[in-house]
Amino acid sequence: MSFLEDLQKKILIGDGAMGTMLYTHGVDRCFEELNLSKPEDVLRVHQAYIQAGADVIQTNTYGANDIKLSRYGLEDDIRQINKQAVEIAKRAAAPSTYVFGTIGGIRTFKKSAHTLEEIKRNFREQLFILLNEDVDGILLETYYDLEEMKTVLQIAKKETNKPIIANVSLHEAGVLQDGTSVTNAFSLLEELGANVIGLNCHLGPYHMIQSLEEVPLLGHAYLSVFPNSSLPAFNEGRLVYESDEGYFKESAQKFREQGVRLIGGCCGTTPKHIQAMAEAVSHLAPVTEKKVKTPKQQQETIVTKNSEALPPLQEMVKQKRSVIVELDPPKKLGMNVFLEGAQALQNAGIDALTLADNSLASPRISNLAAGILAKEKTGGRMLIHITCRDRNLIGLQSHLMGLHSLGLTDVLAITGDPSKIGDFPGATSVYDLSSFDLISLIKQFNEGVSYSGKPLGAKTNFSVAAAFNPNVRHLDKAVVRLEKKIAHGADYFISQPLYSNQQIIDVYEATRELKAPIYIGIMPLTSSRNAEFIHNEIPGIKLSDSIREKMAAAGTDKEKARQEGLAIAKDLIDTAFDLFNGIYLITPFLQYDLTVELTNYIHEKEKQLAERKITHV
Repeated sequence: MSFLEDLQKKILIGDGAMGTMLYTHGVDRCFEELNLSKPEDVLRVHQAYIQAGADVIQTNTYGANDIKLSRYGLEDDIRQINKQAVEIAKRAAAPSTYVFGTIGGIRTFKKSAHTLEEIKRNFREQLFILLNEDVDGILLETYYDLEEMKTVLQIAKKETNKPIIANVSLHEAGVLQDGTSVTNAFSLLEELGANVIGLNCHLGPYHMIQSLEEVPLLGHAYLSVFPNSSLPAFNEGRLVYESDEGYFKESAQKFREQGVRLIGGCCGTTPKHIQAMAEAVSHLAPVTEKKVKTPKQQQETIVTKNSEALPPLQEMVKQKRSVIVELDPPKKLGMNVFLEGAQALQNAGIDALTLADNSLASPRISNLAAGILAKEKTGGRMLIHITCRDRNLIGLQSHLMGLHSLGLTDVLAITGDPSKIGDFPGATSVYDLSSFDLISLIKQFNEGVSYSGKPLGAKTNFSVAAAFNPNVRHLDKAVVRLEKKIAHGADYFISQPLYSNQQIIDVYEATRELKAPIYIGIMPLTSSRNAEFIHNEIPGIKLSDSIREKMAAAGTDKEKARQEGLAIAKDLIDTAFDLFNGIYLITPFLQYDLTVELTNYIHEKEKQLAERKITHV
């Protein structure tokens, strides 16, 4: 009798956690490598689950792929590790035991870390090895990303007629991380040909039962669940799962009531859990009908309007000249000079004040606090920079909800300078997300969906800027990066400062076909010392000999250096003015009088241009 024929008639029991059992015995390294170095340990785990009542066991190959094994320097052992895993499982299997080749998901919350092409190559290599070893089927497990699951499932269906189990993982009950409901995800995976579809990992029985209550019985596929035993506790440096086997016995009966026909366990489960579930359903037939719980009506999502009813910067800059100015929050306590500068710039007619997020990895007064104070004082638009360096995924989401609640909807998503270059080189850089991932997360918030897939209760309306570094050797590669950011949802770009007229022209030529507008960065020099620091110590930025000579000629005369720095900046503005609608002025050292004068210069040029147009008419 085949696996699918068995499922048609009865409830089958899967195995539990392999890693948990090995971890319990003191193994704390690459579990898949043990197929080679300690095969008997892996064999004993398989045997223990079979003795407990498992009808289906998984090969110890969850992470036996190039991407994950390369972390341990084991990428050359992929074939042998997978091959040996199947041999061990088959040695352990009883005549009635089904051996499924397990392939785990790759993508985590850093979705951009691996492209779909990488995932496809990675998946095919492992799939072909497992199929060549004649496993009874393929089990795809712990796929948080539905796009990844769809991609690998389609590949598997083209390569084999063996049964395929497709288990997705949830952060929140009832919904995938992209906001897709479990019901819709299961329906899609059934259409793509999965034979068994279910949930595994992260959640325990309670939330998996809750998730399945809204899922109808499938037309052609069967349902499966592999819950965690509980949430893990951290005890004396080790992760510990605690859950009563009796609870799992009761849960198995409830899983059956939800129409599940394959029941196993994931993280924290042991042979005792599997035995309890096997005993609970051993004499029970699968259900063929179930009452589906009506999904709760979600609160209507409402876009919160900007109180000033201003058009987004990306739309404004397409229609007219637009000037935004960066004014960094102070490094020391005291906001008077900063707020004076914010008011002076607002009076000069800027479209937004941008506030860096601890630039150069040096602590400053929170740009959120500074932005609120400046907004209260000036009534102007604040553009808040958000780095991936200082906040983990939890903190970033909390920060975004806070920004939205305060009416600050203009943001710049950037990776952030690494901590080692700042005032505290021993501090930790978080980087849970890349700038690409952060852009995607913000856009997901704009759909009213949190990272975990749960509704936020309202849609945010963030306008998302992304950083552009044109100070690179190969500008074409930088443009490719911009296109990638646009694909992730960037609305417009803000560039690092440029100090060459030709470079501004080159940037224009290289980016003129982009769909997103660019604000060209210009920062006035303040002294020869400042010029030499930028030229020699800021990565990627080089000043021309003529600019350095002009600043050096000013000597220690501050006023002369000021005028020379302004003259250089105005010359750059003259070039940018004819090519870009957006100009991004960067205020050095809180010397806002410089950027006020440059703002006035831009507006005067705009006025003169308008007058010339009228004259010609």
